[in-house]
Amino acid sequence: MHNIIFIMGVSGSGKTTIGKLVAKQLCIPFFDADDYHSTDNIEKMKAGIPLTDADRRNWLQKMNQLAVQQQTAKGTVIACSALKESYREILQQNIVLPQWFFLTGSPQLILERMQNRTGHFMPAGLLQSQFDILEPPSEAPGISIEQDPDSILQYILKQL
Repeated sequence: MHNIIFIMGVSGSGKTTIGKLVAKQLCIPFFDADDYHSTDNIEKMKAGIPLTDADRRNWLQKMNQLAVQQQTAKGTVIACSALKESYREILQQNIVLPQWFFLTGSPQLILERMQNRTGHFMPAGLLQSQFDILEPPSEAPGISIEQDPDSILQYILKQL
């Protein structure tokens, strides 16, 4: 069995940036859960409508299936918001010792980052809805995104 590493946090917290750095360093594949949302979910978010648990269920199950496949291949890093404990339970089903890392930052800092990025379907107006449902994980160390990406990478590598 190979490492399955989840990088989690609200939209705009840097999951993709950090996940790609970790995957590159470990020479394992990286997957961004945002790439696996259904067209309906993407359209809903573009319209400024927060996703419900029901909207997320198939998406989370799809990400879990991917993680299970990668566990028997090379391992992987998956960037996924994983905002609630129930979401993380779906994501880690049948995964041996999943490793979780939680990127944290103030709503103001993350909002600034979201307003400065281009080409993403998640509007900054939905950020508060993510913070509203966020259940900080007990199984993942919180990592401040006020640090530079290389410092975050080095911290994660030491934890692994």
